[in-house]
Formats: sequence, C-alpha cells, structure tokens
Amino acid sequence: MAGPLLWDILLHSSQFQNFRRFVAGISVNVTPHRLFCSAPTIRISGQTGKEASHAGQISKLQDDPDNEEWKDKAKEIVKDIDPIVRLAKDILHSGRYMVGEQLTDEDEKVVVEKLLVYHPHYDDKIGCSLASVMVGHHPVFNYSKCLFVVRTNGDSIDFSYTKCLHEYIRNKYPSHAKRFIQEHLKHGSVGGRATDK
Repeated sequence: MAGPLLWDILLHSSQFQNFRRFVAGISVNVTPHRLFCSAPTIRISGQTGKEASHAGQISKLQDDPDNEEWKDKAKEIVKDIDPIVRLAKDILHSGRYMVGEQLTDEDEKVVVEKLLVYHPHYDDKIGCSLASVMVGHHPVFNYSKCLFVVRTNGDSIDFSYTKCLHEYIRNKYPSHAKRFIQEHLKHGSVGGRATDK
C-alpha cells in the first residue's frame, strides 16, 4: 500500500494528466516547487491564439510610429498641465493653507483662470458671483481637503480640480484626451481625492 506522500503524488499526477488532455494546444509542464508541497506548481508553456494575438499587438505598438506620436503628445500634455497640477497639490497638501483659509490673490487668479473656468458646471459653481476661492474639508471625505468657490452672497460650494483639468484637456487636445485621461489621470493619480462635483 502506498504511503500518504506517494498517494498524493500519484493522485496529482493523474489529475494533471486529465488537465493536460483537457487543455488542447497548450503544453503543460508539471514541476513540484517543494519536496513536501501537496500541490505542484504548474507552468504553462506556449500561448493560446488569444495570448499570441495580444503579444503580437504589444510588439506592434512598440514599433508603431503612431505609438511614438502618442508618446510625444502625452509628454506635451504632461508638460502643459504639470504647473497647475503642482500648484493644486501644493495648495491642498503642503500645509500652506489651513481649512477655511482663502487663497492669495496670485494663487486664486491661477486657479480661476487655469482650472475653475474649465469646470463642466462652471456657471452653477459661480452662482451669483465669485468672491474668492478657499480651502475646505471635503463634504463627504472629511479627512480630505478640496477647493471651494465662495460666492458674493456668502454661500460656498466645493469643486473638483481634476474635473476642471479633464475638461481643459478635452478642449485643448480633443483627439488625445480620452486616452490621456484613462492612462494618466485615473482616480487619485493626479494627487488627492477628486470630488465628483
């Protein structure tokens, strides 16, 4: 009668023989990764048609002149937006501004001209008229800071600088905006938690 270890090896061997028969067109090499491990490591060599196609697409992208054009355009967009992204991060995360503090005239001018005017709901955000821009606690994520429009009637409303940035990129780089935003400006990658407003 076979001992427990030998029985496990024989059992796994027959299971993987069935697995091997099941996976057509793929060579399966079974190698134990440790002497006393109950399950061997499976390394699959060869590629399915879908995997080979995907690998071919990656290879084409690396040699594709359109991909080089995309890389150049992405660098151009990054160079364009980098100063305003740095300023927004500095305002919100450096400690220069405390919660409830209004931006300096210089910072406010840049934030309004380079971000706020591009907000997709700019008119709703400004309301009666803009008095100032300040830093405040995010209305949902209390541990986060965000920018607020302070209106002349005293009301205030938060706005997402990332939404403004996305809209700016859509306006200035319409044929590259979608890809750039998906690849470079995913949630949180611009810095800080984006509001949805």
